[in-house]
Amino acid sequence: MKLLAFAASNSSASINKQLATYAASLVEGAEIEVLDINDYEMPIFSQDRENELGQPELAQQFFAKIGSVDGIIISFAEHNGSYTAAYKNLFDWTSRIDMKVFQNKPMVLLATSPGPGGAATVLAAASGSAPYFAADVKASLSVPSFYDNFDIEAGKMRNEELNQQLRDAVFKLQPTS
Repeated sequence: MKLLAFAASNSSASINKQLATYAASLVEGAEIEVLDINDYEMPIFSQDRENELGQPELAQQFFAKIGSVDGIIISFAEHNGSYTAAYKNLFDWTSRIDMKVFQNKPMVLLATSPGPGGAATVLAAASGSAPYFAADVKASLSVPSFYDNFDIEAGKMRNEELNQQLRDAVFKLQPTS
């Protein structure tokens, strides 16, 4: 199984990238690629820029990357209750190639934050809208108070209850025979 994992954040110290990477490591036997959305930075999307630029090569590469895998794990950072500008821009450009951005791939959607809200607001928005963009959302999980529940040194969840919920979520990515 080829698995793509990334944070919907452009922070170099993203806790969501740490969570997505750990979650992907729980999928047994998976070939994992951890993507950095900084590698897909483009001008802010607008109709005028689309008319001028067409479909940027980076958006085409991102769409192709999604198409080349068997499953996806995304962990969403929350900025003022919504998507980060970096993720939203990448998503907007990619959706102009094909509205079925996620190409019917099985997905696990995650979110975390330093506070007790666990970025639940953006996770709810992502979980609610993803199926309209051809996502097969298998599970979603908000991890509150990241620094209390995740051991950064060990790179794994220290809260056993949340760890089991995460294991259960990613298990749903496994193909059924």
